[in-house]
Amino acid sequence: MRLLTHNLLSCHARTCVQTSNNFPLAFKDVQLELIEAEYNEAFLRGFIPKIHWPALVAAARQLGDSSLPDQGPDVGQSMIDESLLKALHHVLLEVHVVEGQMLCPNCSHIFQIRNGIPNMLLAEHEISK
Repeated sequence: MRLLTHNLLSCHARTCVQTSNNFPLAFKDVQLELIEAEYNEAFLRGFIPKIHWPALVAAARQLGDSSLPDQGPDVGQSMIDESLLKALHHVLLEVHVVEGQMLCPNCSHIFQIRNGIPNMLLAEHEISK
């Protein structure tokens, strides 16, 4: 699972649906793999407005990568530093969580990650109705 995906995931357990404290999910006991990906500046520039920057920086740092600054680029800014785009490319697209867990900060539900795939399914009693 890439951090690109992680930045879009939140807990949807019954106890979390009405709260705003179900994002971002925290990593625990992870196994990482670095997989080189083709650099695509246009994709990165288009995706920047969709990124929750504080969550991305926190996740990257949990995984041992401190290459991103605390503050993200101004979304309307056309001149974004090339080194920032390359660091963003690395964090979003080349860092893969192969095994581990994601933990909800609100209800402490654990979502397993196996073979790079996060299992976001909930048991029937955990689903909001």
